[in-house]
Amino acid sequence: MSTALIIGGCKGIGRAIVARLASDGFDIIATSRKAGPDSETTEQLVRAQNRAFTHLALDVTDADGSKATLLPYLEGDLLPDVIVYNAGIAKDNLFAFMDAEEWRKVLDTNLNGFYNTVQPFVFGMLARKKGRIIVISSASGQTGQAGQVNYSASKAALLGAVKALAREIGKKGILVNAVAPGVIDTEMTKALPKEQLLPIIPLRRYGTCEEVASVVSFLAGPDSTYVTGQVIAVNGGLVI
Repeated sequence: MSTALIIGGCKGIGRAIVARLASDGFDIIATSRKAGPDSETTEQLVRAQNRAFTHLALDVTDADGSKATLLPYLEGDLLPDVIVYNAGIAKDNLFAFMDAEEWRKVLDTNLNGFYNTVQPFVFGMLARKKGRIIVISSASGQTGQAGQVNYSASKAALLGAVKALAREIGKKGILVNAVAPGVIDTEMTKALPKEQLLPIIPLRRYGTCEEVASVVSFLAGPDSTYVTGQVIAVNGGLVI
């Protein structure tokens, strides 16, 4: 039975990925900072697909704590077949006014969290000679966005990490790819000025979490066995 670990998997895009992969036949391990209504709702979605569900509470910025929580899953039968890194935050501000805390928190979560939670699995995947690593980046990491120097820097760095890691471990049969969503209808985007954004999106609408999840499904599934080191954009034409 195949298992997928979704880091940051209990709301928004992460929850949609969980639901889609459960419908694809994966048992699910999902993380969030703490158990609660979000993880309970996510579990219900998975159980409705008759798949197993495990919730892990961890803070991706805590390297030691994350590794301790993930330790039982780093090798052997519990090693996930697919790992999706979806944890991320935004603290937007013009760079001239951005304080050190706004910079550090975004980089710690979006970039360092990737290292803290995904790197521990690599040895196990190398030993098994198969696996998928899928990273959720952003259109902001492809082009940069004013007011998001910290966020764009973190998401661009993830794209570089994906490409380099794909070269490192591809010879062992491990596929590493990124998905770069544009403006997706989530809690994070509700405060954005929709009347200003829609005219610059060729499809003239926000994307849905399910549309991002469908691309993750492709990268996790049997039709993407010759796809690695790639960035697949899901942005309605915002970045071409």
